[in-house]
Amino acid sequence: MNKKISIIGIGKLGICLSLNLEKHGYDVIGVDVDEEYVKKINSKNLKSDEPFVEEYLNQSKNFIATTDIKKVLSNNIIFITVATPSLESGRYDHSQIENVITQILECGIQDEKKYLVINCTTMPTFCEKLNNRLQKYNYEVCYNPEFIAQGSIIKDQVNPDTVLIGCYSNEAYELISDIYKKICNNKPSYYKMSTTEAEIMKIALNCFLTTKISYANMVGDIAKKVNCDPSIILKAIGSDTRIGHKYLKYGFGFGGPCFPRDNRAFGLFCEEHGIYPHISYATDLSNKSHLLYQVQQVLESGITSLTIDTVTYKPESSILEESQKLKFALELCEKGINVSIIEKEKIIDKLKQKYGNKFNYIIK
Repeated sequence: MNKKISIIGIGKLGICLSLNLEKHGYDVIGVDVDEEYVKKINSKNLKSDEPFVEEYLNQSKNFIATTDIKKVLSNNIIFITVATPSLESGRYDHSQIENVITQILECGIQDEKKYLVINCTTMPTFCEKLNNRLQKYNYEVCYNPEFIAQGSIIKDQVNPDTVLIGCYSNEAYELISDIYKKICNNKPSYYKMSTTEAEIMKIALNCFLTTKISYANMVGDIAKKVNCDPSIILKAIGSDTRIGHKYLKYGFGFGGPCFPRDNRAFGLFCEEHGIYPHISYATDLSNKSHLLYQVQQVLESGITSLTIDTVTYKPESSILEESQKLKFALELCEKGINVSIIEKEKIIDKLKQKYGNKFNYIIK
């Protein structure tokens, strides 16, 4: 077993992958541009909201961080876990990956073949084009996205339903799959395919989940409209094995850093290739309509004040990005409802910084 692995980008996702690998017997070197962050990791003084990060870091013996990208090229398996945020167009911003590639290429042609494993979400065809560029430098680009949720990253990484490996050689597939066989607590399904097929699968899967969430909320809205219980109906629907209960609950719409942008990116990719993405766009529209229905329900109730417990995009998260509960609170404020928010102090600080005293705040 190759016991040495490099991670480029050791932020929220990369630090978890690094620590999981280290805990399962790998020597891991991670690189990041933030010198202070690297110092905190190496001194084991890093503070993190993500469960197990501080605990695993304190226990680690074979994980070091650096700002020198040249040091990670000593290993032949190199994961890239930098951010790929959305652009206004809906496409992913690959600039951080490109910055990494520029630095890698400055080190010249490698004597030994290296495998660059892209962990972050990318637009379909990006990895194929990148592989074509890097072949002459003795690199193979692979695509191995993670199916994780904020707040349970470490747990999700070692308990995946699916391990998706987009690559161009059997050797790359064996190297990556062997890593997961070493670190996984369960027995996931393994899928080998081209990088473009894997890129499509990643965002198409999330598009399906957003569709399922929107469908559940649509059913729930009509149920409530005629004084029926959404949970009874949805539980019965989910009992059909062709459908299942996961993501089939009535509540707030989908949000956060992944689902909305993946849904939009999938729609954009389809449209760019002449396939109109009816489902992707309808799901996005349905999510917005459901929020308006929830607001209207409050207005019709005649209440003048409302207290909301947590406005992050999901419970036990500190992320406000595309949070439907926060949008709900803002919409109610605009309609003259007095909104109180119960939150952790650090999240209240974020809210005050952006929204001032628009809300009443209660520290959890």
